[in-house]
Amino acid sequence: VASGPNAASPHHEPGDRVVEQGDCVVVDFGGRHGGYFSDTTRTFHVGEPGAEFAAAYDVLRAAQEAGVAAAGPGVPAQEVDRAARAVIDGAGYGEYFVHRTGHSIDRDLHGSGPHCDDYETRDDRELVEGVGFSVEPGIYLPGVFGVRSEVNMYWGPDGARVTPAEPQRELIVRA
Repeated sequence: VASGPNAASPHHEPGDRVVEQGDCVVVDFGGRHGGYFSDTTRTFHVGEPGAEFAAAYDVLRAAQEAGVAAAGPGVPAQEVDRAARAVIDGAGYGEYFVHRTGHSIDRDLHGSGPHCDDYETRDDRELVEGVGFSVEPGIYLPGVFGVRSEVNMYWGPDGARVTPAEPQRELIVRA
């Protein structure tokens, strides 16, 4: 859990900071079932967000949708990253997207399969049936806030399955 300016780091280490009115809160969590992992990230806001935060969140959602749409069997994993990154770059947030779009997920949280990455490793391995992976673009404005939303995808014999089936579309705002 990272809040306020701490949410501007994609891998924030927990500390003593107390969540305050006006903060964004990024929560990264997962589970394990039958030996397989899940990985989920959601962004919340305490009170009504400002225009800059709302705009960044809208770009994030569009980037995630572009990444999900780009994924498919036989597609190089880095193409998922390129699709999401193009949306974020096009909106002027490119320098604030400081990690890959996703990673494989299997019996290891960051599995051995292809990673949706054209940022660090430029993974050109193809997505194949039976491979699980995340699509989790993010925007991180240093010292200000961060936004990330994550879905897991799996290609089975009947096509794509996205979990959750209905990803977070609207920003969750609580007083």
